[in-house]
Amino acid sequence: MDNELIASHFDEMAELLEIRGESTFRVRAYRNGAKSIRDLTESVASILADPNRKLTDLPTIGDAISEKCKVLLETGKIPQLEELRKEVPAGLLQIMRVPGLGAKKAKALYESLNITNIDELRAACEQKKVRELKGFAAKTEESILKSLDQLASTSARMLLDEASYLVESLRKHLQVIPSIKQLEFAGSYRRGKETVGDLDIVIVSKHPDAAMDQLNSFPRLQEVLARGDTKMSIRVHGGFQVDMRVVPAESFGAAMQYFTGSKEHNVEIRGRAKKLGLRINEYGVYREEDLDHPIAGETEESVYAAVQLPWIAPELRESRGEFEMAEQGRLPQLITLADLRGDLHMHTTATDGENTLEEMVAAAQARGWEYIAITDHSQRVSVARGLDGTRLRAQWQEIDRLNEKLEGRFWIFKGIECDILEKGGMDLPDDVLAEADWVLASVHFGQQQPREQITDRILGAIRHPSVSCVAHPTGRLLGRRPPYEVDLDAVMQAAQEHGKLLELNSNPARLDLHDIHCQMAAARGIPLVINSDAHSIHHFDLLKFGILTARRAQLEATAVWNTLSCDELKKRLANLKQP
Repeated sequence: MDNELIASHFDEMAELLEIRGESTFRVRAYRNGAKSIRDLTESVASILADPNRKLTDLPTIGDAISEKCKVLLETGKIPQLEELRKEVPAGLLQIMRVPGLGAKKAKALYESLNITNIDELRAACEQKKVRELKGFAAKTEESILKSLDQLASTSARMLLDEASYLVESLRKHLQVIPSIKQLEFAGSYRRGKETVGDLDIVIVSKHPDAAMDQLNSFPRLQEVLARGDTKMSIRVHGGFQVDMRVVPAESFGAAMQYFTGSKEHNVEIRGRAKKLGLRINEYGVYREEDLDHPIAGETEESVYAAVQLPWIAPELRESRGEFEMAEQGRLPQLITLADLRGDLHMHTTATDGENTLEEMVAAAQARGWEYIAITDHSQRVSVARGLDGTRLRAQWQEIDRLNEKLEGRFWIFKGIECDILEKGGMDLPDDVLAEADWVLASVHFGQQQPREQITDRILGAIRHPSVSCVAHPTGRLLGRRPPYEVDLDAVMQAAQEHGKLLELNSNPARLDLHDIHCQMAAARGIPLVINSDAHSIHHFDLLKFGILTARRAQLEATAVWNTLSCDELKKRLANLKQP
């Protein structure tokens, strides 16, 4: 049983205890324990098996959680969790995750209206029963219905980071089989889509049964859906489907091209093949007059070459003009993670980050970066102990001391993630913001305001002389919160006119701006930054998801300012502050 699955048991315990009304201390203990387990770089099982080590040596892991881990690994169950599942209807977990609800309101809905699942919640809202409960209102009811619509469109899909974790778990589990000579993941995951509906594995092996037997022993296996001679489908914990196909080496490239998709891209490439008297399928490329002997298919490059095209990167395969670009030799030199020279959005222990300023700097240097910007929250975000002018200036003085100590080997930009207030205007005085190197303007509150009001707030921030960039410009959280109502066209026009930047936030729950919006911004000449929004040194790894989104947007490195050298970035940021 892997760490992710173990952690999910404790997450569920925390949620069920919260619904039952247990103490926040106990709920938090399980949540923190789950996080520690999920963040481990080695398995819980290996730690417990080592007589010289204790699981309780890890932060936030106490005796109770350690003991439950032992029982879970030995029996596959936690008795206390099994009892909680009997006491609390399973549907209440889904209800408490609806934006705007939570455990207390889920419990109130259950006790007052006997609502036990999402369908019953929707029906009660549509019948206007929810607004009659204490603590609810007509506006709450409308907001719930809107959130349910959002959840319905994404609930069957997995976020990129979750899919990435599952991919690496499957890869590690399968690649121990000697007869597996090639193994890659295809589908929407390979194309870097922001959510993934299922996983496709393409394998080269002369012994398909060995590969399928190994998949059958995957620790997160929930059920086997189908198994044939060369294809197997399973469902893993959480209901997610994984399909594995075993192909001969001469068909590997064709299978990868076919199963990577998208559907629209494949329709177009098959149409091109037909015009050339060819046929393309998952087994290879064939001449129409000889469907027994493939002329290409071992590599993807050979498949594209057969239809007189260069290889097209998976992230571009959405039938958005990639064939025309390929024909004309205009395929973009897509940005890569290695192109980034720094990160311009992160948080420290001064607000809600987990690492100190010095630790963030050291981690950035270890990655070979040239610079970072420290952008802790401003005072409006009181839950994160946001900074007022005095605390912020003190932090900047510390940054000045560090920059002097670093002697030009690395540079820390003095930044702030400054809230755009609900009434409009910035959360910190103008004289404070004028001292910053880099100001991210963000909307965290008042996200239910009308479209015109939110747009005016953001436009006002863009016009502010000290603001450099708008962070996560639409405020969406995938599967949890839809974008707030904003006229993004007006925002882009203002950014273009005032020379301000827009952020692609790499947090996989945000990916905001999304790929189409990034493409729109780049087409207008609006500079972008790809940031991690890191709240710990480990969150720097999230940048790979922002890069995937940027590649889907057809972005080259020149469109992104944090690919610039430190000296060049300093010049451009200084120019931003010119009247």
